[in-house]
Amino acid sequence: FFSPDLHWCGLIALYCMCLFLTKVSGSGVFQLRLQEFDNVQSLLQDGSSCLPSCRAFFRVCLKHFQTVVTPGDCTFGSVLTPVLGSRSFQVEDESFRNPIQLPFNFTWPGSFTLIIEAWFSLADSQPADTKNPALLISRVAIKNQLAVGVEWFQDFHGDQQAKLRFSYRVICSEDYYGKNCSSLCKPRDDHFGHYNCDADGQPTCFPGWEGKYCQTPICLSGCSKQNGYCNKTDECICRPGWQGRFCDKCVRYPGCVHGTCEKPWDCQCVEGWGGILCDHDLNYCTHHKPCQNGATCLNTGQGSYTCTCKPGFSGVDCEHKISECDSSPCRNGGSCKDLENGYECRCPPRYSGFHCEHRTLTCADFPCFNGGSCLEISKGNSYSCVCPFGFTGSNCEKKVDRCTSNPCENGGVCYDIGHKRFCRCLSGFTGQRCEFSINKCDQHPCANGGACIDRINDYACICPYGYSGRTCAIGPKDDCASGPCLNGGTCSSEPYGIHFVCHCLVSFTGIRCEMPVITVPVPMPPAGFPWMAVSMAVGLVALLMFLCLIVIILRHIHRQRGLGQELEAMNNRSDFQRDNLIPTSQLKNTNKKMDLEVDCGMEKSNYKQKNRTLDYNLVKDLKDGLLQEDKCLKSEKCLEEEKVPLRLHSSEQHECRISTICSPRDSMYQSVFVIAEERNECVIATEV
Repeated sequence: FFSPDLHWCGLIALYCMCLFLTKVSGSGVFQLRLQEFDNVQSLLQDGSSCLPSCRAFFRVCLKHFQTVVTPGDCTFGSVLTPVLGSRSFQVEDESFRNPIQLPFNFTWPGSFTLIIEAWFSLADSQPADTKNPALLISRVAIKNQLAVGVEWFQDFHGDQQAKLRFSYRVICSEDYYGKNCSSLCKPRDDHFGHYNCDADGQPTCFPGWEGKYCQTPICLSGCSKQNGYCNKTDECICRPGWQGRFCDKCVRYPGCVHGTCEKPWDCQCVEGWGGILCDHDLNYCTHHKPCQNGATCLNTGQGSYTCTCKPGFSGVDCEHKISECDSSPCRNGGSCKDLENGYECRCPPRYSGFHCEHRTLTCADFPCFNGGSCLEISKGNSYSCVCPFGFTGSNCEKKVDRCTSNPCENGGVCYDIGHKRFCRCLSGFTGQRCEFSINKCDQHPCANGGACIDRINDYACICPYGYSGRTCAIGPKDDCASGPCLNGGTCSSEPYGIHFVCHCLVSFTGIRCEMPVITVPVPMPPAGFPWMAVSMAVGLVALLMFLCLIVIILRHIHRQRGLGQELEAMNNRSDFQRDNLIPTSQLKNTNKKMDLEVDCGMEKSNYKQKNRTLDYNLVKDLKDGLLQEDKCLKSEKCLEEEKVPLRLHSSEQHECRISTICSPRDSMYQSVFVIAEERNECVIATEV
């Protein structure tokens, strides 16, 4: 009734309508399973009792994720259960549709807000109105992240009044897949596709199908893609001009007799055939093979041939076999056997050879030499010789040479005499095989301390200075014999005559006294001046200064490390320090010729505070000193003064150091100690 085009259009429209309806029906389901509820004290939320029967039903509200849960519409859906029990009970799946189903028709956002309310029902079968807050038993509100999956998420909420145990999950609806249930995939096996769906909602083709929607069949394995095709799986349909199971063989030209093809409708003649249809015989030998018995055939044209026979055959086609035994080639009664390429003679006993021309020896012929014993074998038709010691060979004709293995080492010569062999060794070697070297130095041939070096057949001596000869026996050599000392110097030899020493006169010098001495008058110090004592004193002072420098550097490093901690502690205990620090005006200097210099600068600063003269009157008002100290504490430069020790300088630049010693806070007076040291150095210690 309908045309084919209208039929296909209708099917496509129906398919699209099905897809639309499926999307509208929902893409997933939020499932809630109530497991256990316990109203411990049989009370409502407002504190009133629900006895004698605390019948409970539940209202479930699912909405979008809220940071602060507020009342309002259940945007994801809501469910009202029947009465499930009284006071404390466990919810069975058979009691109602448990788990509770809350379907949604949108992409699952991954987060939600769930409100579970337990209400008191006045009747057994019909729940009461949920708008009356006086009938509310308990309310549970949770907000959480939840991914799509089949695993249940267990949860428990409870207080002193009511406890609720439940679990929930999100699963995709049928034909929906993916992390958010947003992928639609419907398995099918029809003209529009042949596939199932994987976990992500992607089509997975059935065996034998391929393509985006699995609409393309997979042809027979091995089917040529260029020359074949298929309409169903495991099929191979050949295109015109091709044939075979896999459509890989071309179709020859119609009527081609003895030809092949490399492309459709071709006829290429094989060897020996010609013509358009390859039906003319050009090679009689190849096609008919007339020559026999392995003969070689040669075409001579026009269907004729010639056969070249192998030895032992004759005839036009080499069909006749020639017997070479007809000439009786075997002697001494041997029998002839015809072979393919010759003949063979089978000899009688005691004869051998290709034509049985040799007579075989036996023990009766005494074949063994050099006293060898003959043994008969093969029933007397052959023999074997047992050779005496020193001989070998099939007839004991060869003498054994035991020196052929060259047993002698280091150039030794081997001799084989009788039943023994021995080695004659070269000079310097010994042993049965000349394997040991003789050490010529064992006899200590070198005299006068010479070192001996062993060689293969000799030795050599390394002589000490002054000695010579093969064994260092010549010497010693006198170096003073040639008179090396000049200008009247006397010569004396060192031990063993190795070196000499010249003793020169006062006016000459040098190794051989060859240079005159030039005298320059040198002013002499006054007699009795203590130069040695002065040198030792200077050295001692330099040593003490070096040690003091090391101490100052170490103390400076220590103060730099503790500077941060001291400053912080000073700020925290400023009141305490103000009570205990002594101003410079109150320090007492016992050396009245000295002035007190306070160096408030750091090592890299060129600034120095002006010298302050110590007040020698310790009864000066302490209050004025404390006021000065408060000003010093407020000055950053004076804080630096605390880091560097105070120094006393006089006209002679004598150095003094000031040290502070802590004392109880309630002390009214501060003690000042001036400690004198060597190098006119004094140390002032202040007790704080």
